[in-house]
Amino acid sequence: MTADRVLFARIAGGAIRVEDCADAVRADDAGAVVTFEGVVRDHDDGRGVLWLDYSAHPAARQAIQQVALDVSARYPDVRIAVEHRIGRLGIGDVALTCAVSSAHRADAFAACGLLVDEVKQRVPIWKQQAFDDGTSEWVASLG
Repeated sequence: MTADRVLFARIAGGAIRVEDCADAVRADDAGAVVTFEGVVRDHDDGRGVLWLDYSAHPAARQAIQQVALDVSARYPDVRIAVEHRIGRLGIGDVALTCAVSSAHRADAFAACGLLVDEVKQRVPIWKQQAFDDGTSEWVASLG
């Protein structure tokens, strides 16, 4: 069953750390641990960014869990941990963390890449970006 390979898949209201994901997926039979840390950057499309404010639909918790289960089903020999933060984040704050472990690096890299892409495409989370010119805009993370 794939559910035992998903250590956690959650939405968090406070700070998240990629180390927590990596620690969760470590195992004696894992020769590779691949991590991803999505960080708020200071620009978007040539405009200066001041902060982001992430909002999640109530279905986001179930959606992120389903994404992790689906990736685990496609790569049955990996372990997965993933977390997306909501709320206001400043430049340099971590918005998305994930880790995937596997006996070999190829599956860990492939599964981690798919996990990030699927979270951004399928989990109903939106962000409001505030720009240094005083404007802001809403962006859906859904593909």
